[in-house]
Amino acid sequence: PFSNSSAAHWSCLGPGNMPNSYNVKFHHSKALTSPYPGSQVERSRVPEDKVGWMIEWKDYKPVEYTARSVLAGPNWADPQINDEGFSPKFNERDGEVERKSLHGLYVVENGRPRNPAGRTGLTGRGLLGRWGPNHAADPVVTRWKRDGSGNKVAHPVTGRNILQFIAIKRKDCGEWAIPGGMVDPGEKISATLKREFEEEALNCLQKSPEERAELEKRLHKLFSQEHFVVYRGYVDDPRNTDNAWMETEAVNYHDETGETMDNLPLEAGDDAGMVKWVDISEELKLYASHSYFIKLVSEKRGAHWSQDPAPEC
Repeated sequence: PFSNSSAAHWSCLGPGNMPNSYNVKFHHSKALTSPYPGSQVERSRVPEDKVGWMIEWKDYKPVEYTARSVLAGPNWADPQINDEGFSPKFNERDGEVERKSLHGLYVVENGRPRNPAGRTGLTGRGLLGRWGPNHAADPVVTRWKRDGSGNKVAHPVTGRNILQFIAIKRKDCGEWAIPGGMVDPGEKISATLKREFEEEALNCLQKSPEERAELEKRLHKLFSQEHFVVYRGYVDDPRNTDNAWMETEAVNYHDETGETMDNLPLEAGDDAGMVKWVDISEELKLYASHSYFIKLVSEKRGAHWSQDPAPEC
């Protein structure tokens, strides 16, 4: 999921046998881009054959950068590593903060956690609050595309039904994405998934108590039904650094009949600039690894994805 060169390899893996171990060979691509998001900071260039930590590289001199918004000490951010009184417990649950990685143990070097996917050309935390893994949750809410008479719409070439998902346009970078966000300390993933969807796709924070209660009722039905964990693990995200990285749990909530979601008033809120139902296909270009998550959902649901036949595994 982390570079085109690995796409063929990954497409042969079903979600059931998603490699989730620490030994997975990750591929960085978005995590090597410059300038770093929201800044003029250029990463040190990392050639593809030098990304892995097992490759010796004595001359590696990454740039150090942590955004001012993080250094200001908001409640979602750690202090600096050498700040007095800060002694994080890496690779374990640290009070309310989850510092375990979904990929097992990560290396801690000179007091700093090391990105399990390799070098990024940047140390520090960039825009990320936590040293080590920063846990997020991405709710993929889907329904079948239907015509005016309520019949499912099939793709004219593949004959497969077209699946739609709720996408938001991110304010920070203008890219379309799944409406996800960070897991609050002590929060269950299931609660994060629902909360982020409500805040970003329904603008729940701006609704009256009555409107919120009505939405809650409708969403409870969708979010309490059987769902499908699309992916759990490392995300190739442009905000990643050598010492801080994104991990996510992407979960698909599917409205088979369309009754729950059809008349839901979509309204962009929080970090979203726009929100809408989007047809799923391989033409979609989405934020971070989100296109890969969407592809797994379409495979699971037997929906249209590509007009090209898939390579034989």
